[in-house]
Amino acid sequence: MTINERNQSHGDRGDMTVREAGQKGGEARKQELGPEGYSDLGKQGVEALREQRGPDAMSEIGRQGGETRKDELGPEGYSALGKQGGHRVRELVEKGKQSEGE
Repeated sequence: MTINERNQSHGDRGDMTVREAGQKGGEARKQELGPEGYSDLGKQGVEALREQRGPDAMSEIGRQGGETRKDELGPEGYSALGKQGGHRVRELVEKGKQSEGE
């Protein structure tokens, strides 16, 4: 019996995945804490992670995530993603220059 089948047979929440439940809980917590409180909570989490795993923990997590994304997209997709990011940065720089001139 799958988790969804078990939930349905017990009349629980139905087809919600663990990921969806986590997102829902995160949104509720963000509403509870407000933007600044939620940001502070994230910073506390980063500091706790650094204490547990060392100062390079976040860099290592980012590297692993980048490798996973590259594997998902393949070389061409990953290159296209980088180009999109580059275009976005140029747009933001231009927007910043324009707002300084006003």
